[in-house]
Amino acid sequence: MSCRRQPPGTRKDHVTTHQQRPAASVVHPAVSATWRDVARAYVALTKPRIIELLLVTTLPAMFLAAGGLPPLALAGWTMLGGLFAAASANTFNCVIDRDIDEVMRRTRRRPMPRHQVPPAHAITFGALLGVAATLVLGWGANWLSALLALGANAFYVFVYTMWLKRRTSLNIVWGGIAGCFPPLIGWTAVTGSVDWPPLILFAIVFFWTPPHTWALAFRYKDDYAAAGVPMLPVVMDRVGVARRMLAYSVVTVLVSLTLWPVAHTGWLYPAVALATGVVLVWQAVGLLRRARAGLDEVAMQPMRLFHWSNSYLALVFIAAAIDPLLF
Repeated sequence: MSCRRQPPGTRKDHVTTHQQRPAASVVHPAVSATWRDVARAYVALTKPRIIELLLVTTLPAMFLAAGGLPPLALAGWTMLGGLFAAASANTFNCVIDRDIDEVMRRTRRRPMPRHQVPPAHAITFGALLGVAATLVLGWGANWLSALLALGANAFYVFVYTMWLKRRTSLNIVWGGIAGCFPPLIGWTAVTGSVDWPPLILFAIVFFWTPPHTWALAFRYKDDYAAAGVPMLPVVMDRVGVARRMLAYSVVTVLVSLTLWPVAHTGWLYPAVALATGVVLVWQAVGLLRRARAGLDEVAMQPMRLFHWSNSYLALVFIAAAIDPLLF
């Protein structure tokens, strides 16, 4: 992992090596760490905020598949299995990316850069979570859902984290596929098969991921450059990135509206998808305007789009869950 190709557009002197990193970035745990400190460190490895977003896209797919309320026990086992699966993938990501996390200001207080959890222990923890996820989904839902979760984890760890992330500016475009699996897992947990509605939900998350992630990358562009990660805002001019974010946002909204005729939803879902989509596109337009005005990454206020994109995805999927209860 230490021998990686220099990302295009990134100057060699921007990459900080282990020898060049300031000693202050390495924080060793206190000798008197309590069991609560240890527990918090292991929980932090799982990146709970990311897990929340993944589960938000799982449960609504179950409502849509069931045409209303899914069986509560099935929903509980599916959500628990999805939680374990996401926690496993995120833990492995923390282990593999610990050198990057140590460089970036946003991530250097994670457990691995602070040496709160030994790598071998973290790997064991991630493996146990993966096994638990497979068994819980297989026995609590079905083995198709378990296989999809296992495939998503493998894609996230081996394809995105270990291959794409450090090698191409399209890392998040293709690597983001791993985060698109929860709707498929939720749907198959109810039906035992894949159909067009969950594939559309999959596509919504796929096209939503780049502008969402690039907005964050704008904010932490210097961090990514220092870590040698070729996120698009690192290797492309601001206007070019903003244009792509707008294009992906428009496609996201258009794809979201196709669920209406395919899944035969009522009026609530398309109304919410259209209203929230207009705001998403407007945020992307505003970002492009500020980029064309020559503002720097901070003045462009990319986090406005980032925060709204979180709300957008949650609202669209919640509408997909509520709609079958009303119509």
